[in-house]
Parts: sequence; structure tokens; C-alpha cells
Amino acid sequence: MKSILKQITDTYPDDEILIADGFDDAIIGIDELSMRLIYSINKCIDILVSEGMDELDAIEHFNFNVSGAYVGDKTPIWCQDFF
Repeated sequence: MKSILKQITDTYPDDEILIADGFDDAIIGIDELSMRLIYSINKCIDILVSEGMDELDAIEHFNFNVSGAYVGDKTPIWCQDFF
């Protein structure tokens, strides 16, 4: 079974897509209008916790260093998906 990232890059081989390092397993889709990847915030936090951070540190790190970073027009979309 191909990862979501692999499926997306196979489907849009000629498009520039910005990938957030270390969070491939948190990708849940792509916005086809802007060609921006969509990441699950919950999955991103889970990844940080699995790398050794406690949950509060992971949330703080994510909010400040990951979702708070603007890297241009292709900045990923961070989806709050706990509903």
C-alpha cells in the first residue's frame, strides 16, 4: 500500500509541493487549488510524542516551530481534526 504522500506525488508529478520534514505520516490530503499539502495536527503531535517529547512539549513545539512557520505560498495547511 502506497503512502498518501507517494499517491499525491504520483498523481501530480509536475507540481511543486512543499513537504514538512518528519511529518509524512500526518498527511491527510492536498488542496488542489493551491497544491498545498494538508496535515492532521493530531497526527503531527503523535509523531512528536513518538520521538520522545511529552504531549505538552509536543503541542508547544508544534504550535511555535511547525504551524507557526510561514514558508511561502506553498506553506502546508494544518487541519484540526479532533472533532
